Amino acid sequence: MDHIDHILIVDDDREIRELVSGYLKKNGLRVTVAADGRHMRSFLETDSVDLIVLDVMMPGDDGLVICRELRAGKHKAIPVLMLTARTDETDRIVGLEMGADDYLAKPFSARELLARIKAVLRRTRMLPPNLQVTEVGQLLSFGEWQLDTTGRHLLDRNGTAVALSGAEYRLLRVFMDHPQRVLNRDQLLNLTQGREAELFDRSIDLLVSRLRQRLCDDPRDSSYIKTVRSEGYVFSMPVEISEIRQ
Repeated sequence: MDHIDHILIVDDDREIRELVSGYLKKNGLRVTVAADGRHMRSFLETDSVDLIVLDVMMPGDDGLVICRELRAGKHKAIPVLMLTARTDETDRIVGLEMGADDYLAKPFSARELLARIKAVLRRTRMLPPNLQVTEVGQLLSFGEWQLDTTGRHLLDRNGTAVALSGAEYRLLRVFMDHPQRVLNRDQLLNLTQGREAELFDRSIDLLVSRLRQRLCDDPRDSSYIKTVRSEGYVFSMPVEISEIRQ
């Protein structure tokens, strides 16, 4: 029997829950709804889902808190698509840093949500081996840094670990997989989140800024991530790869 993807919608707006769940069901998905984090947790204790659609603005624990909790617990492998206010870019960036796989700004069409859900599911199921935690990991060396792909953290020249958010890790991996090649914002969004840029979407610029801070990389005289005016960004360092075994 073919697998039917199970989507959990967590949103305190009953109208949104009903409209979205109805549309997704008509398009062949199994759907469960929850009004808040408490109901979501209760459901996850007894059943499994393939993806969670999570609203940011909710009473009690908001979506950012819930996303961070999911990524830290036993449900960390479940993809999360966050719903945010169109005007609040901060929520989008923080959501990605908390480990969300994508976001969609309100108001949105159910058709676009379905397309995003399918894209996230397809992307998470087709991760190349070098983005998965396996017994054989890699150390990617560049400049004074190394990236541990098993621990998903940076190592400075003294061997001290520097933590990366999920969004920072994905962006750095894209840069390191395409060194010394100019990548524009649309390409970076497609490679890290599987979608195209929206009008006035500056999330990549903000993530680049945060990643530069992790690397102690001065944007005015960058050694690692250089800005190419009117084009995008380029990771300017050569990358050396070595295997590590646990």
